[in-house]
Amino acid sequence: MADLYDLVVIGGGPGGYTAAARAAQLGLKTVCVERWPRLGGVCLNVGCIPSKALLDSSEYFHLAKTQFGGHGITTGAVAMDIGRMMARKEQVVKDLTDNVRKLLEAHKVEILHGTATLAGKDRVEVAGDRPRTLTARNIILATGSEPASLPGIPFDGKRIVSSTETLQFDAVPQTLGVIGGGYIGIELGSVWLRLGATVTVIEMLPDIVASMDGQVSRRLLRVLKKQGFDFRLETRVTRAQADGEKVKVEVEAAGKTETLEFDRLLVSVGRRPLTRGLGLEKAGIETDPQTGCVRVDASLRTSVPNIFAIGDIVPGPMLAHKASAEGIAAAQVIAGKFGEVNYDAIPAIVYTAPEAASVGLTEEQVKARGIPYVTGVYPFTGNGRAKCFGDTEGLVKLIAHQKTDRLLGAHIIGPRAAEMIAEAVLAVEFGASLEDLAGTVHGHPTFAEALMEAAMAGRR
Repeated sequence: MADLYDLVVIGGGPGGYTAAARAAQLGLKTVCVERWPRLGGVCLNVGCIPSKALLDSSEYFHLAKTQFGGHGITTGAVAMDIGRMMARKEQVVKDLTDNVRKLLEAHKVEILHGTATLAGKDRVEVAGDRPRTLTARNIILATGSEPASLPGIPFDGKRIVSSTETLQFDAVPQTLGVIGGGYIGIELGSVWLRLGATVTVIEMLPDIVASMDGQVSRRLLRVLKKQGFDFRLETRVTRAQADGEKVKVEVEAAGKTETLEFDRLLVSVGRRPLTRGLGLEKAGIETDPQTGCVRVDASLRTSVPNIFAIGDIVPGPMLAHKASAEGIAAAQVIAGKFGEVNYDAIPAIVYTAPEAASVGLTEEQVKARGIPYVTGVYPFTGNGRAKCFGDTEGLVKLIAHQKTDRLLGAHIIGPRAAEMIAEAVLAVEFGASLEDLAGTVHGHPTFAEALMEAAMAGRR
């Protein structure tokens, strides 16, 4: 006889394990099914966490070579041991995935490793070493996403690679090509640029990280060019093929064709929902034919009332923290409590140096919607903490409604932007105004004072 659960969660990533833990807290008998040997999904295993570990290691290396002297720190020859850097990254991943397992075990969530398939509206088949049939009053689909490839340019795992393989290089490539100027491409490009690679980014659009505010995007582009990135904007890749130890890439721009050559080629053109083999059709779950995303309502319900979907397989930005918020909301709805996600208050962060972070509407979006607005901008050149830190590149930009003074968006490029954006997210969540931010006393000297100064600038 099939095992009966209040909730079966398919996927053990940030959305899935968070949903499972919250459901268990609320008294639901819960099982989490994960196809990988370790919990944590893409984020912890081959995404957010390992990439940030490498970004931090490579940043320390870069600072030791270029910045320590200005602080009076004298070192000998600085070298990077790629093996030790990768081993540290793996240890960080292991520690955090172990913590996820301990979290679920502490909440009495049953963990199954295997491939889950929907066998109807209330049944889940789990294939693996010990096949199981689960009966569920409710199901949450949290299977995540996978790298998207370009037509005619398949990944070969060695020369033409996705983000997964780029996190595992055993040596620094002399030349690295990156197709796509989004978050993932420029973050991973930054890692290998700092370690000595020549990095060329090929982007179809006229801007990088195009979803960000234009002023921030342009500033980031200028800074990354100074660091050594070669950007080929408004350029289309027409062909790419591994040729021995090289990859030859044919590009087209302004009606002219050129062939570029790289040691490795990272294809970073986005991700796609991972629903293949999940059995959506058998369960009667509707998807968007254009994007492949599962259609859900405001409560994260699919077209089948007792089946919910969260994270990368539903519309919206593919961000771990969005998935976690959706997981909590879905679990609470299933438990009969209120649950929703405010999609206007989800931060987006690029972990380059300087970091770039944003929440809410960009200036371009405000203009397009015809909203009367004011902006307040404050550069880090005027921030005492940034001056002491030795990094004054960047600015804080706040956008508020001209009549109500309510904060509509916040955009930061500069040191500690990833941490500073949390205050702005809270302000957007609570409907705060520029006056609220300007009147909030900030510690001195801190980077966060720039938020207060930007708010003051917007109110003059």
